[in-house]
Amino acid sequence: MSDESTVTTEEQVPPAPGRHKQSKGSFFRELPFLVLIAFVLALLIKAFLIQAFYIPSGSMQQTLELRDRVLVNKLVYHFRDIHRGEIVVFNGLDNFAPETTIAPPSNGVQRVLRSVSSAIGVGAPGEKDFIKRVIGIPGDRVACCTDGHVTVQPPGAAKPVVLHEPYLYEDDHQVFCQAGAGAQNCPPGAPGVLVQPGRLWVMGDHRGFSADSRAHIDDANHGTVPINKVIGRAFVIVWPVNRATVLSVPDTFTSGFRAPAAAAVAAAPYLLGLAGAFPVNAVRRRAVRRFGRRAAAA
Repeated sequence: MSDESTVTTEEQVPPAPGRHKQSKGSFFRELPFLVLIAFVLALLIKAFLIQAFYIPSGSMQQTLELRDRVLVNKLVYHFRDIHRGEIVVFNGLDNFAPETTIAPPSNGVQRVLRSVSSAIGVGAPGEKDFIKRVIGIPGDRVACCTDGHVTVQPPGAAKPVVLHEPYLYEDDHQVFCQAGAGAQNCPPGAPGVLVQPGRLWVMGDHRGFSADSRAHIDDANHGTVPINKVIGRAFVIVWPVNRATVLSVPDTFTSGFRAPAAAAVAAAPYLLGLAGAFPVNAVRRRAVRRFGRRAAAA
């Protein structure tokens, strides 16, 4: 008999009795731990990096439609200032009145499910969360209207910049000014609203249906929003799939104003991500090599 006929390869060795059952049992024992780790990671990502938000109203139509879901970058404003034209989510508690009313859960199961979905950022929003477009940043003077357009005069600028906003839906051309009680009392040529340090002037893209800074102009802060209440920047629509798109800054905010001075700071998240990719990739390659050696030795 030749040597070749007496050799038994590893593939020909039948599996040990119970080995398959042990493997399956080991997986199910580890499953709760894997679920817990996934849940903790989701909480960390929501708390510090990215959170999903549900659009509950039509105040940002047609840029954002009712029931769209967007992802919000919660890290970017730790590295740079907020820019005009960006869409931000902010906590409007004590500043804005709720635009929608969320029905309370009717039973214990719904309360648990809502708490879990809210914790990981996939549930319905709270009534305190708002999403608007930034029109004025600290030092800007915002006014309406010049030939039907909103104007923004940055600090030190000789004249205001006229905003041409093709993304608007049902623009009501509402006149607003800082002095007086409401738009109807704004005198001709009123100077508009001066955005104070640490605050933002925000407006919805559906101007006729948005209870934005204009609706709160008679408040102590003239409708402006505290920067420290901003949760993050909405940067992409992820649902429904047929509406998935990146939410970029319109050209009117990039051509009429000076470019932000801190370009390097703005790129910091991407540079940090690139730097972090190398050690992660090194760990991955080491794990692949180790797994390959074990498989070859088995």
